[in-house]
Amino acid sequence: MPRFLTLAVAVLALVSTVVHAHNFHMGIADISYNERTGNTEIVHTYTGHDLTALLTNLYGHQFDLGRPDSEAPLRRYVEKQFTIADAAGKRLPLQWVGAKVDADSVVIFQEIRGARLKKGSRIHNALLIDFLPTQKNTLNVQTDGTIKTLIFDQSSIDQIAP
Repeated sequence: MPRFLTLAVAVLALVSTVVHAHNFHMGIADISYNERTGNTEIVHTYTGHDLTALLTNLYGHQFDLGRPDSEAPLRRYVEKQFTIADAAGKRLPLQWVGAKVDADSVVIFQEIRGARLKKGSRIHNALLIDFLPTQKNTLNVQTDGTIKTLIFDQSSIDQIAP
């Protein structure tokens, strides 16, 4: 019986660790200008199971982000929740390049073709913030050669590029 009790305690400890292992929700993105292509590149990285849970909640059925038919719903969501406008408020055309999915994360690629992001651009980043109240998205943005960091959360989903 002591062996069973030890095993039960070990299993409970492991389960409680797994349950509490992911209580901080975050994403990171980088916006930078590629001199070679002349495009502004946007690369987002988010936790795969957070995006899967969000899409399952939105569409009412289980998603496997590794399947090709999952990219379209992911794209619709990203294009709604992440936008950039110029200083006058005109929305910039973000082109979907694609997504790379692995067991832990989803990396999303977008670009603004033939243009450099300018200071004063308005960035809207509500990715996962609408679904997870504690979500925080870090955005490293390069406008004039220097990199500045912006943090998006429920109190600040719209910010101006420095």
